[in-house]
Amino acid sequence: MTPTPDKAAYVRRMFDAIVARYDLMNRLMTAGRDEAWRRRAAREAHAPSEARLLDVAAGTADLTLALARQYPAARIYALDFSLGMLERGIAKVRERGAGERVRFIAGDALALPFADSSFDAVTSGFLMRNVTDIVRAFAEMRRVVRPGGRVVCLEISKPVLPLFSRLFWWYFTRVVPAMGRLVSGNAEAYRYLPQSLAQFVTAEELKGMMEQAGLEEVTYRRLMLGTVAIHVGKRPG
Repeated sequence: MTPTPDKAAYVRRMFDAIVARYDLMNRLMTAGRDEAWRRRAAREAHAPSEARLLDVAAGTADLTLALARQYPAARIYALDFSLGMLERGIAKVRERGAGERVRFIAGDALALPFADSSFDAVTSGFLMRNVTDIVRAFAEMRRVVRPGGRVVCLEISKPVLPLFSRLFWWYFTRVVPAMGRLVSGNAEAYRYLPQSLAQFVTAEELKGMMEQAGLEEVTYRRLMLGTVAIHVGKRPG
């Protein structure tokens, strides 16, 4: 099913519906590699030891926890608009003993509830396909990060190798929805996943959107044969 005109409401309901098996599906779909991608994204924040960090669209807190391990003295804010995801994230952070350093906030990536220059770095994992205005989301991140601070974006990307690309799209459009139906009981959510990537911008176009939002020195690195990319930009100053 294609998302309704109110994409934000559709996405919120979808994530609330799949939270119980969300982590398991991530591990299965990526053969466990998604945790390594998050660790790498956390390292790319290049934050000071006692940083204030923001993880936007924190979901079940996997990237938040990667930040907590990478920066053990940091204060971390984890924001998401899915209450179901936030509840699971809070429980997971407590289980891992990081609860005192992480504050969870319900909020919108397009209107971050923080003052300008509040954070040393801002991260997001698999957010941008789900927002209605990518440039605005990056502009909000640029606004709340301090001058010279980094904005790090981990996102699925369209593979560019011709032969592998055909195999990838077969897996993504056929196997993943079937897996989602069996594991989570929600094939629709995992049909939305490949649809969202098919309609998404390229890695190079995403770089341009970060620059349009006012970030500078924007670079990106492809991982997993080009199916994932980590983009990094800095706030000028």
